[in-house]
Formats: sequence, C-alpha cells, structure tokens
Amino acid sequence: MANDNLKVLNALDVAKTQLYHFTAIVIAGMGFFTDAYDLFCISLVTKLLGRIYYHETGDGKPGTLPPNMSAAVNGVAFCGTLAGQLFFGWLGDKMGRKKVYGMTLMLMVICSIASGLSFSNEPTAVMATLCFFRFWLGFGIGGDYPLSATIMSEYANKKTRGAFIAAVFAMQGFGILTGGMVACIVSAAFKSKYPAPAYEDNPLRSTVPQADYVWRIILMFGSIPALMTYYWRMKMPETARYTALVAKNAKKAAADMSKVLQVEIEAEQEKVVEKQHNQFGLFSKQFVKRHGLHLLGTTSTWFLLDIAFYSQNLFQKDIFSAIGWIPPAKTMNAIQEVFKISRAQTLIALCSTVPGYWFTVFFIDRIGRFAIQLMGFFFMTVFMFALAIPYHHWTQRENRIGFVVMYAFTFFFANFGPNATTFVVPAEIFPARLRSTCHGISAASGKAGAIIGAFGFLYAAQSQDKTKTDKGYPPGIGVKNSLIVLGVVNFLGILFTFLVPESNGKSLEEMSRENEDEDEEGVDMETVRTSENRTVPV
Repeated sequence: MANDNLKVLNALDVAKTQLYHFTAIVIAGMGFFTDAYDLFCISLVTKLLGRIYYHETGDGKPGTLPPNMSAAVNGVAFCGTLAGQLFFGWLGDKMGRKKVYGMTLMLMVICSIASGLSFSNEPTAVMATLCFFRFWLGFGIGGDYPLSATIMSEYANKKTRGAFIAAVFAMQGFGILTGGMVACIVSAAFKSKYPAPAYEDNPLRSTVPQADYVWRIILMFGSIPALMTYYWRMKMPETARYTALVAKNAKKAAADMSKVLQVEIEAEQEKVVEKQHNQFGLFSKQFVKRHGLHLLGTTSTWFLLDIAFYSQNLFQKDIFSAIGWIPPAKTMNAIQEVFKISRAQTLIALCSTVPGYWFTVFFIDRIGRFAIQLMGFFFMTVFMFALAIPYHHWTQRENRIGFVVMYAFTFFFANFGPNATTFVVPAEIFPARLRSTCHGISAASGKAGAIIGAFGFLYAAQSQDKTKTDKGYPPGIGVKNSLIVLGVVNFLGILFTFLVPESNGKSLEEMSRENEDEDEEGVDMETVRTSENRTVPV
C-alpha cells in the first residue's frame, strides 16, 4: 500500500494554485501577523513604562525598569508561548485543527485588550497585571505556531507547499513592521497634542500624564487584526488529512474538499478502515525508529537558531545610537523616546526583516529547505565570528557603519534561512495524527532558545569590569565573548541540520510514511507482501 493514497489527498497534492490557497494563507497568516505584533510591540514601550512608573526624583537619567522587572515584562509572553505550543500542539491532534484554532484566537483577542488594563496605578500592581495577561496572551500565541503551520501544510499542494507555509510565517515580518508603525503614529499624535520638555530640561514635566495612554493603546491594538479573522477561521473546513487520517471519516473529507476544490472526489472509506492498525504513538519504538532523529533535528535546530536570533537586543542600543537614530534618553521627553525607538524598529523591519522572509518564500520550493537552512546557518556563523574576532575594530567610531551592515546581513540570513525553514519542516515530515504535537514540541524548543538568547545573553554580555555594567546587572563575559559563543551556536546549527530530511516536492504521506503498513514488531508489511508474491523458479 506504499503508493495507495486516498484520492482526496492526491487531489490536494496535485491541485493547481487557486483562490482557496491564498485565502488559507491570509487567514493563517493574519494569526502570525498578530503573534508578531503582540510579542514584539512590548519592546517599544518598556522605556516608557520605566519613565512613568520608576522615576526617581533627582536622578540625572530617566527612570528605567529594574532588571528583574524588565526580564519579567519582556519574557513572560515567551514563557506563555512555550507552554501554549506544547498544549495546543497536542490538543490540535486530539480535537482537530479547526476547533482549537478558534480557541487560540479568542484567547489572543481577550488578553491583548486586557494587557492594556490595570487594576491600580501602583507600579507593582500595573506590572503584575501586565505580566499576568501577557503570559496568557503568549499561551494563545503559542497555539498559533503548530496550528497555522499544520493547517497550511495540509491544505497546500506538494509543488508550492513550502512557499505557502513560509508565506504564513512571513506575515510575522509585517506584524513587526506594523507594530513599529502603530507606535510611531500613536506617539506622534500624542507628542503633537501634549508637547513636553526634554528630561534634562525638566525631569518631572518630560513625562506628561497622558503618556500612560500611549503604551496601553499600542498593546491593545493587537486585538484588532485577530478579531477581524475570527469569522473566517470558523468558516474554514477541517483539513482533509485530519478528517480522513485521524478522525477516520473519509466521506466528510471528500465532501469538504469537493466544495473547496470544486471537483467530485470519491470517499474511499474502506481504505481508511484498512489503515487503522498502523497507529503508533509519540512514545513508541516505531516512532523513535522512523522519526526520532527527525524530531531531534527539528527541535535542536530551532533551539539553536532562536538563541542567536533573539540575542539581537544585545547590540540594538549601540547600533541605533551609532547611526544617530536614537539620541541619549535625557535629551528627549517620554513620548518622543517611544517615537524614536519605534521609527528605528520600523526601518530595520523594512530594510532587513521583511525582505529576508520573502526571499525564503520565493526560493524554498526552488532550492529546497535543506539548502536554505544550511546556507543561513553558515552565513550567520561567518558574520558572527566576523563581528566577534575584531570586535575592538568595530567599536571605533569610524567603523560603526560597517558593524551595522554586518549585523543587518546576520539577521537577513536568519530570515532567509533557518528562522523560516525551522517553522516549515516540522509541519511536513511527521504523521498527521502527531503532526501538530511534533510541531509544537519543535516550536517550544525554539522558544526555550529564545528565552536563553533574549535574557541569558543580556546578563552574559555585561562587561567583565563591574564598574562598566548596566545599572542593576552583575558582571558578565562581555560582548566579544558573547558573540564568539553565538558563532559556535550557529555552527552547531549547521551540524544538526543534517538530521533534518528534505521534503521539497514530496507529499506529506511520503515524508511521514503513513502509507506504509507496519506490524507491532516494526516489520515493513509492504516488503513482506512483495516477497510473498514473488514466483519461485522450479
């Protein structure tokens, strides 16, 4: 039965690119757009939160969030995302993609709105409320990773499947871009309406009372795109692969896809019944034998990639100040600082982040996932070492622009490389009944790497001289040594990429080997039947 696929699945594999493909990209992609907006917009307002709630009278510098509070505000959503990826990934295989998809979206909408609310004006109460709702916002966002990838992979044809899944992920770039633009517009409007002096001129009046509305509006705006797509998510039929291969209802799968593809498709319920015995679980010997190394490959590469990818906040303040995008904090008022930070983030997204994603969309089905991931890790390794080894050279004022260019290329090749492929591949290589779960495990591994990259290296990159560390931080290993460690991390990504199979141009059933029968002892029944049918010469 190695090539005996259901007709409904064959129809999806060979379907021409048509309107329903683009509809699915938009519906799934808007979830990722919202995810990126919600996860990244917090970095635009943390400086403002410090000025509003942690101002110290007589201090020559504006108030900032204490290190532990800053880590909590920025990192709690990552922790929620990790938990949500594991939970909703598992639930998507148990209840179906469509049912769980609606739950994650409503959770994101409610928690986006609630993030902008607080039960008191005391700093501790405001931060506690913010952290509580951002954890649950992250929990909903986490569910979107495995579900969006799995739904898109199960709807797509095999010729352009990689580009479709990558296009969903590429919406993350537009989410980051929109976050910067919304923050620019809101802060510009408030700056115009409520002018204020710079901090160095009048520390108290530099933060107007109305600034408290700015961060709330920016955070709450994330609920709008999610709310707009809820109706369309609920109108999408369950994927045929889940309905036929997991729910075992070939008749409904054929009926649903007949409407979508606008062709008649035979149900073939008897084939579904025949395949029912081949149902090994995640913790079985058969799974370890078939997919154990694949799961190790997807989890390790995503983990290593996110350590490097989320460490970018190490250099952003140096880069922004080096090219004059963000002047010293004391020369600006509170709302002006939000405007300058969000403008810088918008320009970086426009010039580096967004193009990298769409290069992947264009090339992934032409040169394959493996080549793009290997190339991405290779160039990230090269650029990290090129930044690290002559680090003193890059710190000279006349060489700062070169540092910015190298930095931009590092993250261009992250997006035109493993940042996209680590999302695509886990949605293609595992069996339908475990696809969402395995993608969730891989994504959660990545988010664990993100936590290390964003916060572990924030401490590690502190100067070894305790007199030169940022306020509240202990001495670390320094930026140069941190960059060397990140170069090694990227090199390990190259090595672990060899555990990940190439799925370009193959059907999901070919990759997961769901059409191959296997008995309890792990013997390939197709081989047995072939040998039984051979004619022995007399």
